Amino acid sequence: MAAAGGRVWALWLRLRLRGPTWGRAAARCAGAGVGRASLLLRSPACRQKSSISFLSRPDRPNLAYNKIKGKNPGVVFLPGLNSNMNGQKAVALEDFCKSLGHAFVRFDYTGCGSSDGNLQECTVGKWRKDVLSVLDELTDGPQILVGSSLGGWLMLHAAIARPEKVAALVGVAVAADYLVTAFKHLPLEVQKEIEEKGEWKLPTRHNEEGFYCLSYEFIKEAENHCLLSNPIPITCPIKLIHGMKDEDVPWQVSMQIADHVVSTDVDVILRKVGQHRMSEKDDMKLLVYTVDDLIDKLTTLA
Repeated sequence: MAAAGGRVWALWLRLRLRGPTWGRAAARCAGAGVGRASLLLRSPACRQKSSISFLSRPDRPNLAYNKIKGKNPGVVFLPGLNSNMNGQKAVALEDFCKSLGHAFVRFDYTGCGSSDGNLQECTVGKWRKDVLSVLDELTDGPQILVGSSLGGWLMLHAAIARPEKVAALVGVAVAADYLVTAFKHLPLEVQKEIEEKGEWKLPTRHNEEGFYCLSYEFIKEAENHCLLSNPIPITCPIKLIHGMKDEDVPWQVSMQIADHVVSTDVDVILRKVGQHRMSEKDDMKLLVYTVDDLIDKLTTLA
């Protein structure tokens, strides 16, 4: 682990110190005197409001989305649990892709945000199908998937299911298997009580109630989508960003993912003071720089 830790910090220093890529991106973003940092720090009140579109599906609820047409590789953002497409990371990436002329899609899962459906009836499996619907119906050509927390878990499944379309992955505090793992680490008597009551109040600092209410059936269904017990058949480039102060999903989960994916082109980037949502200004700058590196790499390979 010490050697792996050294590589992680070496990568972080390389990202911090490398000039050409950052300079290139800043130059591309500088159109009207608007630099890259300005895009990230823009006040929401000054941002033009995007109109919402809906992906109609005959057999499933309609999905709300925002799409920018542009060059490939495109970028698709997958939000986390109980989140939506209007978060800071999604908006920052949309601004960035728009400035470069690259395609971008952000969307809400079934039962979340502006999408149709009942949240209480949702499962990891249904949300996985949402991601595949977005990839199949709203994108063309190679895509970079950016998944936050639970969205990172779904991102991995999408890469397995659509290897011809998913060109690279960027995970932010990826919560692969974590809801199931956290449940199984509860005392047996607590697990039994949750089973009898039919719901689990998962503690969180991210809402006023202080917990997410998950059904027992949700947890049991999620077990069907666990990935960290076997090699993960993903071969594309992967960047995993995780905060070491994450109190929701330990940063070691990203190390486990790196160990289990078949791909050898995997970088784990640890932010020493980063928390779960990775929504500080420097966190979002790092996210945008990481996506830009992958766009440059894929464009060069093409």
